[in-house]
Amino acid sequence: MVLPDMPPSTAASSAIPPDIAALSFEDALAELERIVRQLEEGRGKLDDAIASYERGTALKRHCEMKLREAQAKIDRITVTADGSLGTEPARID
Repeated sequence: MVLPDMPPSTAASSAIPPDIAALSFEDALAELERIVRQLEEGRGKLDDAIASYERGTALKRHCEMKLREAQAKIDRITVTADGSLGTEPARID
């Protein structure tokens, strides 16, 4: 099951809860995987499923943010021929 992206108006207005923001990428991903399995199995009440789905979307956003942060740490700033700045993936040898 893939959790769809939230509409921009909803995504922009909802911050990641502090308990999720404190999670490492690995812990957030593990919880997200557990929620997805639970939703796929159809266990629980509708209200619980909705709450789990909402938590799952926050976990997904948190994981995406952690991945972007990691990518930024390994990207290298470059200067192009025309003098403008850009980035390129760092070479890992």
